[in-house]
Amino acid sequence: MGTAVVTGAGQGLGRAIAKRLAADGHQIVAVDLDPQTAAATAASLGGQWRQCDVSDPGSVAALAESLDGVEVLVNNAGIWIFSDMADSTPGDVRRVLEVNVMGVFYCTQALAPLMGPGSAIVNLSSNAAYSNSPGVGIYPPSKAAVESLTRQTALELGRRGIRANAVGPGMILTEGTRVNYEGEMGAQRARAVPLGRNGHPSDVADVVGFLASDDARYVTGQVIYVDGGLSAGRLAL
Repeated sequence: MGTAVVTGAGQGLGRAIAKRLAADGHQIVAVDLDPQTAAATAASLGGQWRQCDVSDPGSVAALAESLDGVEVLVNNAGIWIFSDMADSTPGDVRRVLEVNVMGVFYCTQALAPLMGPGSAIVNLSSNAAYSNSPGVGIYPPSKAAVESLTRQTALELGRRGIRANAVGPGMILTEGTRVNYEGEMGAQRARAVPLGRNGHPSDVADVVGFLASDDARYVTGQVIYVDGGLSAGRLAL
């Protein structure tokens, strides 16, 4: 197995994904804006770490220059600033798009030249791209753009034997979402999920592991929603 670069690897989904890929035999490069959390993830997995702001093309270029080759790229880094569109500031909108969309673009553009046939790119979308909700502003459109970018990447890099797919998590319990998925609020949300529970980071990481593996060698340009069936429709409660 070769090198797997995971952005936003300092916590939550990114850390779980890095752990899964390390278990699969990849050498992990944990990338995060926070150098301390990136270093902690790398130390726990016997890997390397890099500090990088994915929204800054210069920072991403420096990341690429520090690497010799990449077999798997997981574009996980993302942010959300929830508010009604009417209340969203230009700065908030710009920041979400810069990280969630341009970050994926910059990392793919810079690291794809380091990837050979059989390599894989996995982008993190969200089931919010499929099923919008009020009060979350520009976040769903940013993730819809990630899905379109994934398909474009698959088309352009397929001729080089590089695959590109996306994973769309649903209601996943992480450090950043814990306040919304614990106690009665969490139980209420779980009742709306066809599988009857909120998700865990490992649920997402295992699908990323599949898409990064040779088991998915003929899968590209696809989006897999890991949401317990939420994207299939709402339950009548």
